[in-house]
Amino acid sequence: MRGCSHHFSILVAFLFVAVGGEAVSGFRICAYNVQKFNSQKAANYKVLHTLTRIISRCDITLLQEVTDTDGSAIKALLSSLNRYSGREAQRYEGYHYRSESSSSLGKSPSDMQKYVFIYRTETVNVVDRYQYQNQQQFVRAPLAVHFHSNKTAVKNFILVGLHTDPSNAVKELDRLYDVFKEVLKKWKNKNVMFLGDFHAGCAYMTRHDKKNIRLFTNTSFSWLIGDKMDTTFTDETSCAYDRIVVYGKSFLKAIMPFSARAFNYAQEFKLTRATVLAVSDHLPVEVRLKSSTLLLQATPLLLLVSAVIRSFLSSP
Repeated sequence: MRGCSHHFSILVAFLFVAVGGEAVSGFRICAYNVQKFNSQKAANYKVLHTLTRIISRCDITLLQEVTDTDGSAIKALLSSLNRYSGREAQRYEGYHYRSESSSSLGKSPSDMQKYVFIYRTETVNVVDRYQYQNQQQFVRAPLAVHFHSNKTAVKNFILVGLHTDPSNAVKELDRLYDVFKEVLKKWKNKNVMFLGDFHAGCAYMTRHDKKNIRLFTNTSFSWLIGDKMDTTFTDETSCAYDRIVVYGKSFLKAIMPFSARAFNYAQEFKLTRATVLAVSDHLPVEVRLKSSTLLLQATPLLLLVSAVIRSFLSSP
């Protein structure tokens, strides 16, 4: 029996190695305020390379504060992603990326911004998109994209990107509930995630303000990035500006526990402070969805383990 136990341990370890990578990595959704990302910024090799390293980790990335009017900056970024072969990107080789972009949005010609979703074509595709029509409720009306993936436990889900106006953050956050009702009516899908730079912290949104925000008062919404998490990269602030919010228990169950976080790529990539701030003073936020392939991958190995163990148990 001791020998059986030893061989069982070896087989379990093998099973973990074989399928554990899928469980650990999951399907990653990210959001990043890239601070006035335009053609001039994209022409900076260090900035473009850093962004490429960040985005290549994610199956879907929502970029905010994209300010290039002709789309040349995003074109350069996609070109960089699609030829990227850095050492840390080896596990992502073979992926190709596309984008889904809003029109330029803002309250003045000098402050027009786009929402841009960048996604891997091998793991997810766009089913439909919707630009929220009530422009009076938002300075930059949210962009909703309906995605489908065979790689996730939840196959169809909706991501709604918002970069709030700082002076109007509380009202705009509350109005996300109206956006939720509209996309729910449009697509009949309750798997909805809101993400972006909400300015949902420090002076822009206080604890007192939460009673005026339906995404807080309605307990069906879960705020995955907590109030105490710092999503900025400055000495002056420690604020949870950037958030991820999901609706409903079914979508929440499809999310890997404790996977929501701010990604400190300065530490991960060992970058200087100047290199990071050249990109943004925000950090990306991310969350991972559970994979649909883990059980399929594990089943043949589980059968093998079972057969071997039965053989050991039946042997004299």
